[in-house]
Amino acid sequence: MLSYPAAIPLSNRTLVRLADLIRAQRAQHRCRWRRLDPGRQALLVLAHLRNGDTYARLAAGFGIGTTTAWRYVRESVDLLAALADDLHAAAVRASRLAYAILDGTLIPIDRVAEQKPYYSGKHKRHGMNIQVVADPA
Repeated sequence: MLSYPAAIPLSNRTLVRLADLIRAQRAQHRCRWRRLDPGRQALLVLAHLRNGDTYARLAAGFGIGTTTAWRYVRESVDLLAALADDLHAAAVRASRLAYAILDGTLIPIDRVAEQKPYYSGKHKRHGMNIQVVADPA
């Protein structure tokens, strides 16, 4: 098996913040031992979220099992989701702004009648873009 170094275009502060969340959760649940320390787990999760590395590649790169990689990502995503605003709070914050642009990703689906991919709506694939612009006044 070959390994290679990779870069993640994120700040060190992001890594430290996620590692602190993981560390606090482990202390709260009194976890005695984990295969990876909080910093390495945070790096694994950020590699998955930012670069889209598969669980198998992450597992091989970090020397853990595929299931463990999946569990680490799931735990960390749950921690990050707990920090996010709920829908009502996000709507209230957006209502204070001049405008908010929400653009969702179109999901390819398979149609039974045809063998070609079908995209509902715009018939194009767009990335997810969310822009929130503050009111200058």
